[in-house]
Amino acid sequence: MMSGGECKVNALKVGNLILGESLFVIAGPCVIEDGRMCLDIALEMKKICGKLGLPYIFKASFDKANRTSIQSFRGPGLEKGMKILADVKKNAGVPVLTDIHEPAQAKPVAEVADVLQIPAFLCRQTDLVLAAAATGRPINIKKGQFLAPWDIRCVLEKVASTGNTNVILTERGSSFGYNMLVVDMRSIPIMKSFGFPVAIDGTHSVQQPGGLGHATGGDRTMVPTICKAAVAAGADGVFLEVHSKPEHAKSDAANSLPLADMAGLLGRLKLIKEAAKETGGG
Repeated sequence: MMSGGECKVNALKVGNLILGESLFVIAGPCVIEDGRMCLDIALEMKKICGKLGLPYIFKASFDKANRTSIQSFRGPGLEKGMKILADVKKNAGVPVLTDIHEPAQAKPVAEVADVLQIPAFLCRQTDLVLAAAATGRPINIKKGQFLAPWDIRCVLEKVASTGNTNVILTERGSSFGYNMLVVDMRSIPIMKSFGFPVAIDGTHSVQQPGGLGHATGGDRTMVPTICKAAVAAGADGVFLEVHSKPEHAKSDAANSLPLADMAGLLGRLKLIKEAAKETGGG
């Protein structure tokens, strides 16, 4: 455990992008709803990030295997989902990220995805972590809501055992009583001390797990506050659920951000990142 201060991280290559030098952005809908929507979001986010000079990775899940209710929409599944992500990658010209839930999914997903994500609930699942790392692809590890930031070291050791050192760590809030999360900003410098880029998942951090009874609630108005605080604390990137019509999103509607708000938010975060670097905190 560390006390804070300036933390240097190793730059990470994802596709043609270098993460860790300037604020990077991982953004897209929570779940793949249809191919056209995914491509439109990817193209618009690429345009916004291009104007700001920010590296951009498209993200979306092909299967939301941890939904609150059996009736909740899960996504198109592995085969169709990979076709959609491959189309986004080709036609938008951006790297893509998606999560896996079972070890057997690692290899087929790695054939398309530039980054494999380990969901927060599954970050201690050894077989899943090892299978993802063994593909050689960069791994985005979501820190579990139940995990202390210094305990992420054990997950990193699992990844390193395969020879893979290409890792992003993502803070997404910690359980705080029932149906609530809180973000401890100390986790940013603590996790950065391990030498890997750290992102803040601003939209999942404002979730209210199970808060709607049969679905997860949230408060998207707090996303900018969480992101600004995390970037000021040294976060290297932001992870965001983005939707053209968040109120109609089939997953995480309550905490997803409108695509129309992205230029303004990312512009402000870029300024905060630059100021943090000047003061030795970024």
